Amino acid sequence: MIRPAWLLLAAALLAGPAEAAASPPDPATIPVSRMSTPWWRERFEQKQAELRSGHFDLVWLGDSITQDWELAGPEPWRDFAPIWQRFYGARHAVNLGFKGDSTAHLLWRLLHGELDIAPPRLAILLIGANNFGRVHNSAEQTLGGIEAVLALLHQRWPTTRVILLPVLPSIRSPWVSTQTAILDAALARHHGDATFVDVAPLFLTNGSADADNFIDPHLQPPDPPLHPTAQAQARIAEQIEPEVEDVLPR
Repeated sequence: MIRPAWLLLAAALLAGPAEAAASPPDPATIPVSRMSTPWWRERFEQKQAELRSGHFDLVWLGDSITQDWELAGPEPWRDFAPIWQRFYGARHAVNLGFKGDSTAHLLWRLLHGELDIAPPRLAILLIGANNFGRVHNSAEQTLGGIEAVLALLHQRWPTTRVILLPVLPSIRSPWVSTQTAILDAALARHHGDATFVDVAPLFLTNGSADADNFIDPHLQPPDPPLHPTAQAQARIAEQIEPEVEDVLPR
C-alpha cells in the first residue's frame, strides 16, 4: 500500500523509540528543503510566481534533466528550447525541474506550493537520478520516494493524468547502474495510477549506456554522462508524445 508523503512523515515523527529502531523511515520519503541554497530559493520563488500567474495544462516535474528544457544553446547539443517549443509551447506547460533535487526535495516543493494550483490535465514525472548521487539512497528507498510523490500527486490532483518516466541510464558507477536497473524494473511493475513509459532503451547501445547521448562529456572539464543532449531529450518527447496527445490533442 502506498502512503502519502505527509502520512509517512507523520508516522516517522510519532513512532515510539522501539518502532523507530525496528523500522526506520525511508529517507527518500521525508521532505527536505533546499531554501538555504540561494539559487535554488530564487528559482523556487520564481516558479511560485509563475504558477500563480496563469493556468497550466501540463506540468513537468523533476531535477536538472527537466530543468535543462530551459537551455537554449548555442551548441546544438545544448539547444533544448526549440524542442520544448515544438512539443509543449502551445500546451500551456510549465517546467518544474530543479538541478540536484532528489525525491525528498521534490516532495518538499509539492508540499510548499507546487500543488496549490488548479489540477493540470497532465503531469510528467522524471525524478530519482539524484537519489543515487550524494544522498546515496538505494533502489528500494528511491522507489519509496517515487511512490510517495505519485501518491501525493494523486491525492491533490486526482483528475490529472500522470506519465511516469524511469530513471535514465547513466555512466556514473557500477553501483549506480545496478541500482538504476533495479529501480526501473520495479517502477515498471509498481507505478500506481500513473502511465509508465520506458524511455531508458533510447540511451542504450548493445545494452549499455551510450556516452554520445549525454551533454556531460562535452563540458570542460567533462563530467560523467548523466544529462541527455537536446537530441536525446527530443527522442524522449517523441516517444511519450502519443500519451501526451491522448490528453492534450494539438
